[in-house]
Amino acid sequence: MRALLLYRLDLADDIAGDGIDPVDPRAPIIRATDLGMTRGDGVFETAVVRRGRPQALEAHLARLERSARLMELPPPRPERWRAAVRRAAAEVSRPGVVREGEIAAIKFAMTRGDEIESSGPTGWVLGFTVDDPAGVRARGVSAVVLDRGYRQDVMHTAPWLLQGAKSLAYAVNQAALREARRRGADDVVFVSTDGAVLEGPRSTLIARLDGALVTPPPEQGVLPGTTQADVFAGLADVPTRIAPLLRDDLERADALWLCSSTRGAVPVRELDGVTRAVDPELTARMNAVLDGRED
Repeated sequence: MRALLLYRLDLADDIAGDGIDPVDPRAPIIRATDLGMTRGDGVFETAVVRRGRPQALEAHLARLERSARLMELPPPRPERWRAAVRRAAAEVSRPGVVREGEIAAIKFAMTRGDEIESSGPTGWVLGFTVDDPAGVRARGVSAVVLDRGYRQDVMHTAPWLLQGAKSLAYAVNQAALREARRRGADDVVFVSTDGAVLEGPRSTLIARLDGALVTPPPEQGVLPGTTQADVFAGLADVPTRIAPLLRDDLERADALWLCSSTRGAVPVRELDGVTRAVDPELTARMNAVLDGRED
């Protein structure tokens, strides 16, 4: 990963100009007393950049608003975020900025703001690069199944746990990925304590069952997948549905994918040490849909 650019976003109501302030991406812009840093009290989104445009931007903005609502943050002003993300995408797409073997992406985040000064939310937009996902799409990933520690109805029984919000508090997700590496795997599929399949720490799960592509519903405390939604919309000839999946469904599925903004649709080639079948043709079709998206 390389940081390419950074904007500080002024989120006050009475700003002069567009409120988009370019700063050195190595410069500190967040105070040590910002609640996003000290408590993980904030939300974020990441959009991949193709042909100079941030992909699925409107879906990401809608999910940012949803996460902010779940966390009782001030409603994001979509027009301000939209302008900043589009400007960042255009900047990182200038010739010579992104190196061979990389692609660009934009991360945009909003915190509750400073714990001491109470000056309102903090916002920033970061342009960065990641490895081109072509390789991982071709070879797939190994994954392990880990218990998330909640029942599948956690959004309804304990909404204060904020399952389903894309918050900055990613320590548990990072710990799960470290556990996967300890077990010799690349990634994780979370399940609930009562046996429902959920999602990955940084991805949405798609399973092919009885010829249909199936993904778990957001009501089970998973993030609504922007990438998964575009896959489903773009494969008009393939049956799709959003429906609960059980742990046993992972075993009987004839193909599994983990979907995320920067990597697209990545097949699971091994689950809990057992080799799984992959479908290179359908994987290629999924990623052709994703790479062809506009914002």
